Parts: sequence; C-alpha cells; structure tokens
Amino acid sequence: MRVGVLLNERDGADALGRLADDVRRAADDGFPSAWISQIFGVDALTALAVAGRGVPGIELGTAVVPTYPRHPAVLAQQARTVALALEGRLTLGIGLSHKIVIEDMYGYDYGRPVRHMDEYLSVLLPLLNGENASFKGETLQGNVGLSVPNEGRVPLLLAALGPKMLKLAAERADGTVLWMTGPVTVRDHIAPTITAAAKAAGRGEPRVVCALPTCVTSDPERAREQAAQTFEMYGFLPSYRAMMDREGVEGPADLAVVGDEDTVQAKLDELAEAGVTDFVAAEFMPGDDRRRTREFLKVATAR
Repeated sequence: MRVGVLLNERDGADALGRLADDVRRAADDGFPSAWISQIFGVDALTALAVAGRGVPGIELGTAVVPTYPRHPAVLAQQARTVALALEGRLTLGIGLSHKIVIEDMYGYDYGRPVRHMDEYLSVLLPLLNGENASFKGETLQGNVGLSVPNEGRVPLLLAALGPKMLKLAAERADGTVLWMTGPVTVRDHIAPTITAAAKAAGRGEPRVVCALPTCVTSDPERAREQAAQTFEMYGFLPSYRAMMDREGVEGPADLAVVGDEDTVQAKLDELAEAGVTDFVAAEFMPGDDRRRTREFLKVATAR
C-alpha cells in the first residue's frame, strides 16, 4: 500500500506559493503522491498546475472535482492541459459531489446521478485518452476533439461508494477514491465489489485510494475532539453517512486514524489488508502533533 498526503487548502494572497511549498516538501519527504480537494477555495486543477510544475517524481491528484458544473469536454481540456504542465503526473479524480451542493447551490438536477456519471464518462474518457468524443445521451452530449499535445492518457479515478458507482469505476475508470470510509467497509463492500466488477469486465486490478484524517499523538482524545469539530459536516452528507453506518461508527472522529506510532501503523496495516492500494493521510492537527505525524508518515511510505 502506497502512502500519500492530502494537501491542506491554503488561504491568503500567497496561497499558491504556500501550496507549491507543500508539494515540494511532500516530494522531498518521499511521498509517491499528493492530493488536493475541490471545495470552495482555489480551483484544484489550476492550483496543481501552478504548484506542481517543476516538482518531479510525485503523482498529483484531485480528490475530487465535481462533474456537474463542468462539461466533460471542458474538464478533459483542462485536465489534459494540467497533465501537460505536470509532465504526465496528474491523476484526475472526479465525483458527483452532493445534492446540497449540486442542486441547492448550483441549481443542477441531481435526480439521476448514476445516469449522469455514466454519460459524463462517455464524453470525458475518449478525450482523456486522446481520442475524439461523439455521444448524445439523456443528460448531456458531446461531439468534440481536442488538440492538447499530451504524450499519454490522463488516468481517471471515480469517487464511488454505492454498488452502481463502484461498477462504473471498475469498468470505465482506473479505480476509486474514497473519503470517510473505514477498513471494515473497504474489506466487506468497496474492495470486493469493485474488484469483482473489474474482473468481470476483463480489466486489471483497480486502485482503491482511501483518504482519512490522520494524527500521530500522545493525546488521542484531543485529536478526536478536533476531528469531530473539523469534519463534522461529513457526518450529515447522505453518501458518507451510509458508509459510517456500514462501518458501525457514530461520526467522522471514529474514522480518524489517531494514536501513537504503533496504533496508527496497525490501522494502516488493517487498511492494506482490507484492500486499500493507496492511503492518503489528511494531517489535521497543528504544532508538535503535525510534525510527529509527518515524521511517522515519512517512515511509513518508505516501508
């Protein structure tokens, strides 16, 4: 299991410069990958193009870009441009987001999310692969080719939690990228579902990228209290709530990978045994705990 890091969103006028420092440090610390979320701050893809250019040897990924607000051809063009800037080190993670964002904030119809994603991929994938797209569906269409001079395809991960979305991720993408999903759920639901679907489709082993809040600390109670506060909203979003119910936990704090070095290592081992191929640590505590966490992760990624 590879161990990467989730980059924290930066604010202020020097946000991109500080993010570039974070990418450089992640690469210098030996991490094989670094990821950034698309929320309401800087645009994730643009930020990676700026912050990651000139930092060799590290995969940079989005976790994840919502599909609805961007036509698949436009997203493909942007992703291929970013991949060009990063010399082929981009992995594009996409997802449906949530009804409260897509419908209530943006005004798009969120009534058929699986149909939307299936049709979205019918335009996005050919373009990411350097081919022309020609598709007309019920929710969107696209007849376009791109001339971005990439040397190879852009790898794609799909945020997938339910069986239908996991099947799509297995059959059409390179795997799935998870958030707020614990080892029991990966072992009993995510990994077997996506692996069986990939095998049935004659495809190779899919990636299972799992991001979780992580802290190596001598005060796990304080860290869990902070996790409960920082990540509270995820306990109310239906897709994540369903995964927490599968896991048998009350909320995000119970999913946080927290404790001393031995405790955290045991949790990483459990995730690897469950079927996670890439663990992505979201370092959320400041000060000495942050430094201790990073030092542990540097050793973990070198194992």
